[in-house]
Amino acid sequence: MTAQARTRRRLAALTAAGLLALAGCSSGGGSAKGGSETRTDRTAPGTPPSSSAAPTPGRSPQGTPGGSGADGHWRPRPGTAWQWQLDGAVDTSVDAPVYDIDGFENDARTVARLHDRGRKVICYINAGAWEDFRDDHDAFPESLLGAKNKGWKGEKWLDIRRLDVLAPLMGKRMDMCREKGFDAVEPDLTEGFRNNTGFPLTAADQLAFNRMLARQAHERGLAVGLKNDLEQVPQLVGDFDFAVNEQCAQFKECDRLRPFAEHGKPVFHVEYELPKEDFCAGTRQLGFSSMRKKLGLDAWREPC
Repeated sequence: MTAQARTRRRLAALTAAGLLALAGCSSGGGSAKGGSETRTDRTAPGTPPSSSAAPTPGRSPQGTPGGSGADGHWRPRPGTAWQWQLDGAVDTSVDAPVYDIDGFENDARTVARLHDRGRKVICYINAGAWEDFRDDHDAFPESLLGAKNKGWKGEKWLDIRRLDVLAPLMGKRMDMCREKGFDAVEPDLTEGFRNNTGFPLTAADQLAFNRMLARQAHERGLAVGLKNDLEQVPQLVGDFDFAVNEQCAQFKECDRLRPFAEHGKPVFHVEYELPKEDFCAGTRQLGFSSMRKKLGLDAWREPC
C-alpha cells in the first residue's frame, strides 16, 4: 500500500470511529463506510425471530474455502473462516482460508503467495464512490462526482445511474483483479441510495447498478460479494455469490442476511465494537463467518 493511500485510510478510519462514538450509535448507521444509511427491522443480535426456527446451513471445515460451480467461478462455502485486511502490508501467515484485500494496493505476487498457501483471495474495490488517490481517478468525469462521503477523506459519491459510463470503468477495475489472479471481488458502497450522495438515487437505480457489478464480475470468471445493502438482499441474493457485512449484530439486523444462508452462500461478517461473546453464538447459529476487527482493518482479528 502506498504511503498516501495508507495515510488517507487511517485518517478516514479515525474520523469514522469518532463519528460513531459521538453518535452513540443512535443514528443506526452501522457500516464503516456510508454511515448515514437508514436502518430498520431491529431484531436481537444475530438471532432469528422467535416465530421461526433458524436454518441449519451446510458448514464446511475451516480449511476448505469452496470449489467452482458449473459456470467456472469460485463458489465459497458457508462457514468458511476469513481475513479482511485493507491497511498495511498483507500478513500472509494468518490462518484463514479466505483473504479479502485491496485490489489496487496489492500485486499479483501477493495473490500468488496466498494461493501457494491454499487461500482464496477477494479483490476489494470501491464501486460506489470516487477516491482521489486511486490510480484511475482521472478516468472518472467530473459529472459523475457527487457529495463527499462523510468521514472518508478524498471520496465522493458516484452517480450510479450512469451505467453507460460506470460499466466500462468498473469493468477495467475487475480486469485488474482478474489479471492479478484474484478469485473474487468485493465492490464497496453498494447502498448509495440510502445515503446523501448529492443525486436523487432510487432503489431501482441501486438494483440496476449492483446487478451490473455482479455481471461484470461473472463475465470475468470472478465470484462477487454483496456489501451490506441489507434492504435489497431478497432481490439480489440470486445475483451474488456471498455477502460481506459490517456490524449486523450491533445494529440487530443479522436476520436480514438469512437469504444468503438459505441459498447455501456464505456471509463474511465483522463487528468492530461488540465483544465476541455478544455475537459469535448468534451468528454461528445463522451459519455466518464472523470475526471482530479494528475499524482500520489492519491484520489484527479475533475470529469466532
